Amino acid sequence: MLASSSASPLIARYLMVMLAIGTVACSADAPQAGPSFDCAKARGEVEQLICKDEKLAALDNQLASVYTAAAAKAANEHPPVLKAMQRGWIKGRNDCWKSDDKQQCIAETYQRRIAELQAKYRLVERRGPIFYACEGNPANEVVINFFETTPPTLIAERGDSVALMYLEPSASGTRYKGKNDSFWEHQGQASLVWGYGAAEISCMPNPNQ
Repeated sequence: MLASSSASPLIARYLMVMLAIGTVACSADAPQAGPSFDCAKARGEVEQLICKDEKLAALDNQLASVYTAAAAKAANEHPPVLKAMQRGWIKGRNDCWKSDDKQQCIAETYQRRIAELQAKYRLVERRGPIFYACEGNPANEVVINFFETTPPTLIAERGDSVALMYLEPSASGTRYKGKNDSFWEHQGQASLVWGYGAAEISCMPNPNQ
């Protein structure tokens, strides 16, 4: 039997109320977009900007997750450098207020820190170790692991020294650059700069390794 015309407005109003209740419930259950820190306590221009920018907030949450995984692996680290390094990184991130493009500076700072932790604490897939003999001397060796981070990274070990490098644009081959070091590979040959002001040396994959 068809509902009477007087009942129709009541039914419509009931449906509208139920729809509104459902919408409120869904909103309450939905995760709130925001960084890992309390935006009510945000200090400085950079933290306030992260709270207002969805992409930067997502990067902050990603870093928090990666940092937790790294901390679990660094539990027995001596000396305990991870926390100290993170405090230093935060200070560097906050210096992005000086940049002409603050959003880009903050995003790149997060991306490189995430990649650094993922590589250093072996949280992602890697290719290696690959051994290179430099200057034609097998004893003059550099050992490299490549990591599937964003941006891609490598960790090079030479003697007692270790260097982290990030992939950079290159006209040919692949080029990684760190603070004072670089590694460029093209058609099976490589060039290495190891240390500030050091001369470039040539390296080849060591077939005996």
